[in-house]
Amino acid sequence: MAERSRWQEIFTRWPASIPKKGIITTTLNETIPFKGFMISGSALLLERSNPDALGARFIILEFPTIALLKYIDPLKTANFAEMGFEGKLSV
Repeated sequence: MAERSRWQEIFTRWPASIPKKGIITTTLNETIPFKGFMISGSALLLERSNPDALGARFIILEFPTIALLKYIDPLKTANFAEMGFEGKLSV
């Protein structure tokens, strides 16, 4: 079995204290706002916040295609510590 990517770890260990929503940018520079997700092996199913231009509400992508994850809710150091991050934020 291939080693799990850091993105896969982040989504698999997503803390209950953080809403399952945000914005993903892919390696193809596509921006995907999402309001929920599910995981199946190395695939991530995203529920889009709004349908895209073609009306798609869901998208499945492989973890290696994720380039960036943005959180849209206010968060604190403790939220990220649950995900394995160390240090202190200003909030």
